[in-house]
Amino acid sequence: MNAYISALLFFALSMTVTAAPAAGGYEVGDKATDFTLKNVDGSMVSMADYGDAKGFIVIFTCNHCPYSVAYEDRIIDLDNMYRPLGYPVIAVNPNDPDVQPEDSFDKMIERAEEKEFPFPYLFDDGQKIYPQYGATRTPHVYVLEKEQGDLIVRYIGAIDNNYGDADAADEKYVADAVDALLAGSRPEVSSTKAIGCSIKKKK
Repeated sequence: MNAYISALLFFALSMTVTAAPAAGGYEVGDKATDFTLKNVDGSMVSMADYGDAKGFIVIFTCNHCPYSVAYEDRIIDLDNMYRPLGYPVIAVNPNDPDVQPEDSFDKMIERAEEKEFPFPYLFDDGQKIYPQYGATRTPHVYVLEKEQGDLIVRYIGAIDNNYGDADAADEKYVADAVDALLAGSRPEVSSTKAIGCSIKKKK
């Protein structure tokens, strides 16, 4: 682990990291809404654009949060692994840039280029989407399955059980959930507590 990540994780240890689902957010089994948001390449992206997808790994994340930074490579790995199998990652930045300037759209473009994100990185302009989903943290994951034209929530929560060390994570919640769906079954673990920074709401 490089010094930059170590410093970020040290900072993160002082933060409150768990949260219950937001009031009005989705629960496992609910139908999720599609959305159309601006990508870092300037295009508008929605899940309806993915005609061949079997589902989606929707991750609310951001630039500045040490937890999000710690998970970036794992998010890239998830997309590389599951996009060809029908479950692409769609990343959404829910933070208000007036509250956290490091999460501005211009900074999103810089971060996506720096990390060479293979997935869309969308800006929740006006913070309209994350409350619908009930996201409270970055990162916060929603695994959706396409079922008869609907998007059904099959998993909500954390990516795995060790944000600080990918190699030490022995419960890979998102990967296990998608593997189960690809095998025609339901995830054994369908909900965990998201671990990360609080979403920065407009004042």
